[in-house]
Amino acid sequence: MTQVAAHVLDEVRSRLAVGSGELTPHRVAEALRAAGRPVGDATVLAVHDALRRDVLGAGPLEPLLRMPDVTDVLVNGPDQVWVERPTGLELTEVRFPDDDAVRRLAQRLAATGGRRIDDATPHCDVRLPDGTRFHAVLAPTSRPGTVISLRLVRDRGFTLDDLVDSGALPPDGARLLAKVVAARLAFLVTGGTGTGKTTLLSALLSTTDPRERLVLVEDSSELRPDHPHVVGLEARPANVEGAGEITLRTLVRQALRMRPDRLVVGEVRGGEVVELLAALNTGHAGGCGTLHANSAADVPARVEALALAAGLPREAAHSQLGAALDVVVHLGRDRDGRRRVRELAVPVRSADGLVSMVTAVTIGQSLGEGPGADLLATAIAERA
Repeated sequence: MTQVAAHVLDEVRSRLAVGSGELTPHRVAEALRAAGRPVGDATVLAVHDALRRDVLGAGPLEPLLRMPDVTDVLVNGPDQVWVERPTGLELTEVRFPDDDAVRRLAQRLAATGGRRIDDATPHCDVRLPDGTRFHAVLAPTSRPGTVISLRLVRDRGFTLDDLVDSGALPPDGARLLAKVVAARLAFLVTGGTGTGKTTLLSALLSTTDPRERLVLVEDSSELRPDHPHVVGLEARPANVEGAGEITLRTLVRQALRMRPDRLVVGEVRGGEVVELLAALNTGHAGGCGTLHANSAADVPARVEALALAAGLPREAAHSQLGAALDVVVHLGRDRDGRRRVRELAVPVRSADGLVSMVTAVTIGQSLGEGPGADLLATAIAERA
């Protein structure tokens, strides 16, 4: 088979990306001629085969998607393309000719995921065939133009050692988190958008006993624990006719019938919190998930709001939360953009039955004890 130099592929890829249309040998031949390269049949077919899978969808974004440390690619109209790295957001030199080019790219990507995006439905959220999470909003609904967000899913997740090496937590913090998982404490990983909740949860699940059966329920499949026994369930939005939706709440109920040793909800964001709390109160030790929250102290209010929307009264929500949850692991971003584990907190019930979170451990360059340190230590010791 004819071998093609990497720089030739890059030249052809760049020339094809500025246009639109199907990837065909004829277009490859034209791009080779424009670049002053040989256009023999063998060369054209070799280049076509090499580019067939990666040029058709993401066009000028392909080089960014191939970078090993990039987790998100964000397009804000034709003149701003950003990437998310472990050190934060960076503006790239990639540009589109105009907003129509961004719009065409959004429509191509949506189509590869089996969805449609147009003026009637100017937004789309779907998982692409390679696992990438795709979201887009068309102009003029969005400013400064059509907006595309791509969240990459790597085949290999981070380990706790990787997170230590990146500065996300100190070695003592990694050992403490491993003890929390080994003791089968029920925990939530909390933080704002982009703080690394899914990355940390995946790393923690990788430390679980290989004999355990993990059942993962996710809105979009992102968790990649290094574990021999993982079953994943993924929600599905309604199709263009409004049919076929499968909600997280439905999947949590199904997961409970699948004999999970650990039930994992990738992101608790709605009524599924009721099923999760019920599951953790019926013998499913070691269950976990992620939750958007500004701080560990805000978790009870956040769970209360989600439970109320699902029909669970405030008192019942706090009662189940206090009985089900053992630990909250909260993450945040430093001013330099780095993601870090900030604290571990434990739930405490007051005389009126309401739950509040008490800091057990603060995490910086080293660990600091909080007022809930003894409660956390006791919980780990009792279940170790």
